[in-house]
Amino acid sequence: MIEMQKVTKKYSNGIIAVNDLNINIKHGEFLYVVGPSGAGKSTFIKMMYREEKPTTGNIIVNGIDLSKLKNKQVPYLRRNIGVVFQDFKLLPTLTVFENVAFALEVIEQRPAEIKKLVMEVLSLVGLKHKVRMLPTELSGGEQQRVSIARSIVNKPKLVIADEPTGNLDPETSWEIMSLLEEINLQGTTIIMATHNREIVNTIKHRVVAIENGRIVRDEQRGEYGYEG
Repeated sequence: MIEMQKVTKKYSNGIIAVNDLNINIKHGEFLYVVGPSGAGKSTFIKMMYREEKPTTGNIIVNGIDLSKLKNKQVPYLRRNIGVVFQDFKLLPTLTVFENVAFALEVIEQRPAEIKKLVMEVLSLVGLKHKVRMLPTELSGGEQQRVSIARSIVNKPKLVIADEPTGNLDPETSWEIMSLLEEINLQGTTIIMATHNREIVNTIKHRVVAIENGRIVRDEQRGEYGYEG
């Protein structure tokens, strides 16, 4: 599913965000990425969907060698990758339905199929009754549910979630985690960067800890391992 071999990312300012990193992630896994702020977690996950490119090393995602991928091919890579952001990144002038449908319109899906798929996924996230609302009319938790719906409407093999509970209250965070668990049980690989100690320690999955751009711990059913 995902393989990184001797991956290093050095930015133009000299900062080495990821340093000689090696990892294998299998199809269907649920992986937490933890570590201090500035450790390289965001760079690590952004390289998986080619938001960032490694300085050296190889990254293979869904059988595609990203080092050989031309820029014009990146949108096709991302058709099989859903991304969930901490700040939702919803389009404020579009309704709930339109925000989710947009992910299908850009790949030129047929209108009838778009309606069917959007309603299916909004039913899954519990927002079928709010299709006509704008993001500003929703709570933070509801906005994140829309973000998750948008990320999975194309039935991707991989969902990457960057601090998906970071802006949410504890109760809503657990609801979002329940939703991600359900998606994972359907066979989708989930990679989630998080600072939420309680979630990691309660809902056990593989834990990869990154410090100073290196993997310092990789444990099945691991603990968060940091204070806070």
